[in-house]
Amino acid sequence: MSPLLPGQYYHIYNHANGDDNLFREEENYRFFLQQYHQHIDAIADTLAWCLMPNHFHLLVKIKNEEALLQTFPKFETLEKLLSKKFSNFFSSYTQAFNKMYQRRGSLFIKNFKRKEITTAQYLQTIVVYIHCNPIKHHFAKEITAWPWSSYQHIHTHFEELPFFREIFENKNSFLKQHTLKHERFIKYNELEESLTR
Repeated sequence: MSPLLPGQYYHIYNHANGDDNLFREEENYRFFLQQYHQHIDAIADTLAWCLMPNHFHLLVKIKNEEALLQTFPKFETLEKLLSKKFSNFFSSYTQAFNKMYQRRGSLFIKNFKRKEITTAQYLQTIVVYIHCNPIKHHFAKEITAWPWSSYQHIHTHFEELPFFREIFENKNSFLKQHTLKHERFIKYNELEESLTR
């Protein structure tokens, strides 16, 4: 698994072990976000996210080396720091979840997935993919109907968010890209359903 590097964008995602769910009720989603911000905000800026019952997707930009060294001057290497922060986050959520539901063992699949993103086009694609994921997996029929993603915040505050203005140019383009992807997922789901009847 390639290490996370300072100053780079990553698509980060993970899934629950086996048939488990990461989130069984609304409070789980809220607690996950609370723990996430507590552990990760110091090392990365989160640009887009989506939480679904059994998995999640994040788009993050790891803070630059100077900022990380300033905040964590005593860490051996930045690679270990970044890995440790994510490990602590997953562990803290798992421990609380296990205690609440009287379960044991790991909750997440070991070694969360990460893909480095190196182009503006890829960034745009990942943002849209993340927000449309509930449609793809049949958790919602409309993007706006799924409350556990960054879509609504970005849509409402688009003009105040330089990153999104840069990669989408304008709000109409942001909406259009999401609509196109949404329609593709709906058509695919309908085709899939027709083949299993």
